[in-house]
Amino acid sequence: MIAEVRAGELAREYGELFELDAKLDRLIRKIELLTHLNPRNIEKEKNSFFASKYSQEPDFKYPRPKFDPFLLQRQFFALPLERISDERIRKLYQETIYYYANIVQCIETIGTGKNFYFNSLRVYGTPTEKDVRNARYILHFADVPTGPDQERRYTALEARSYFEEFVKAYDFPLNIKFSTSIAAVAMVSNIQRSLLIKKNAKFSKDQLLTLANHEIGVHLVTTYNGLQQPLKIFSNGLPKNVETQEGLAVFSEYMGGALSLKRLKELAYRVLASDSLIKGYSFTDTFDLIHGQYKLDRDEAFTICMRAHRGGGFTKDRLYLSGLRKIYKRYQRGESMEVLLCGKVALENEGMIEYLMSLGLVRPLVHKSHSFDQNLNTDKAMGFILDNLK
Repeated sequence: MIAEVRAGELAREYGELFELDAKLDRLIRKIELLTHLNPRNIEKEKNSFFASKYSQEPDFKYPRPKFDPFLLQRQFFALPLERISDERIRKLYQETIYYYANIVQCIETIGTGKNFYFNSLRVYGTPTEKDVRNARYILHFADVPTGPDQERRYTALEARSYFEEFVKAYDFPLNIKFSTSIAAVAMVSNIQRSLLIKKNAKFSKDQLLTLANHEIGVHLVTTYNGLQQPLKIFSNGLPKNVETQEGLAVFSEYMGGALSLKRLKELAYRVLASDSLIKGYSFTDTFDLIHGQYKLDRDEAFTICMRAHRGGGFTKDRLYLSGLRKIYKRYQRGESMEVLLCGKVALENEGMIEYLMSLGLVRPLVHKSHSFDQNLNTDKAMGFILDNLK
């Protein structure tokens, strides 16, 4: 009863804000960058690339957007921001509109080479020299011998059963869909509120634990927490939330005992692939670096290069390692992660979230990431490596 009364008071006090927030939500629901950026012909181009002895640049094909990018951009900028009387909140929504307008530009220019590349840089930035040094530091450690838990012998159907069992610890539904057109073996679609699994993929036991902690333990937790907030902006995502959200997700792998040196090296290779991209190197050049020089398995190297070069150049993957470093440093300082789980938010939003909490516009968490309750990592090397990231 008290909650209903408070909700009514907020609706009366912030009616204009809620109306604009709902309009923005309807526009954002039309776009999800990764669904447009996953090539439709990955396997075909991989086979052709291997057949050419790594000399033929892949020609990836992408689904066409089902909306008019120009019209959508115009609708974003037509939103009546001047009706938000609170200056801090108005600035937050202004930044959010610019953020999603940039994503629309990314979608509009997928597959156009440099046009897409420069649009994506505005959203995801470039790896710093510190990022590259951290990546090389991780890669200098010798590989650990693989065991039976690293053998990829579980099918997509078996993966679904594993995730369905894992989610029982959480109080939210798990909608699983199979896909043949995603770059990753599994990913959360925030708009569909679903866990997508690559239909023909094979999974190892360790990989399943990693994905469960990453996708369910953080990405779905923040999706459903965001949906509980009065403002829909929290479920859609605040500007530049990717680094924090991916950092939390990989940190969840660490706390859940799933983060391995192999996985850390994967994140390091992604940084080097992004660095290769911004230096102007081609797909074949980047593949030569990852597979030829670092000797990574060719299938894994192809996936890392594809993720970086798709669309015309995509640097999102460089944020996983920097995000992990920032979240791990926060953990070392003994700071709570709860405020970062209230939705799709960034570390930089912490002060704003606390301000909105003081106004009653952010509610306490409904769902928590269980991996954060106890550190189950038993690999001392992981702690040593993370301690020494700069």
